[in-house]
Amino acid sequence: MPLKDDERIDQLHSSGIKIIQSPSVFAFSLDAVLLANFAEVNRKSRVVDLAAGNGAVGLFVARRTEQQVTLVELQPRLADMAERSVALNGLEDRVDVVNADLADTWDYVAKDSVDVVTCNPPYFKVRPGDVQNPNTALALARHELRTNFDTVARISAGLLKTGGKAFIVHRPDRLEELLHTLSAHQLAPKRIRFVYPKAGKEANMVLIEARRSGREGGVRILPPLLVYGPDGEYTDEVARLIHD
Repeated sequence: MPLKDDERIDQLHSSGIKIIQSPSVFAFSLDAVLLANFAEVNRKSRVVDLAAGNGAVGLFVARRTEQQVTLVELQPRLADMAERSVALNGLEDRVDVVNADLADTWDYVAKDSVDVVTCNPPYFKVRPGDVQNPNTALALARHELRTNFDTVARISAGLLKTGGKAFIVHRPDRLEELLHTLSAHQLAPKRIRFVYPKAGKEANMVLIEARRSGREGGVRILPPLLVYGPDGEYTDEVARLIHD
C-alpha cells in the first residue's frame, strides 16, 4: 500500500484492522477505539460513520456486520487515507467512503435506511477569541468550523430507521446540550458511560447511545470506564480493547 512521506500504518490488534495514519493531518486515538467498542453492531447492521476521519471507527466495526458500512468525511486527504485503509484491509466490497460534508449525507445514503450511526465529531465550539490549531486539518477535526452537534443529530436521525441507534463520543462538559439536542431530533438517550483518565480524576469523555423515536426516560448510566490504573498502565478493560 503506497504511503505518503508523513504516513504510517498502525494496527488495532484486538480487531486486526490496519489504519493509515498521519500526525500532520489526523491520527485516531483512544476515543475511536472506545466508540467502536461501545457501538452495538451485529451481522445485520447497516452502518454509517459520520465525521469518519481516516476511517478508524467504521473499519473497527466493519467485520462485525455483513452489511454495508459507509464512511463520510469532509476532508479530501482524510477521505483518501480512509479509502486506502479500506483497501489495505480487503474490505472494498462492504465499506465505501464518501468525501462530502456530513450535512449532505442524505444525498448519498437513503433516509430511514440505517441501523447504526457512529460519530466522533469535533468537540469544541468556535467562539470569538478562541485559539485554534494553526494546522487546518487538525482544526477542522477538533473544532466546529464546518459542522456542529445539531447537524450531527439531525443527519443521524434522518438516516436511522425507527428504533435505529446512534453512538457518539464527546466531552462531558457539553452533556446537557448534547442530550437536549438529541432529544430535539427524536433521538432518545438510552445509555451513557463516562470515561475517566484514572481514579480520582474528572471524566474527560462520555459515550452516548440514543435511539431513533425511542420512548422518553429509561436512561442507563453504565459503570465508569477507567483508562489508567494506579501503576500508570492501561486498565485490563482498555488493554483488552487495544491488544485483545
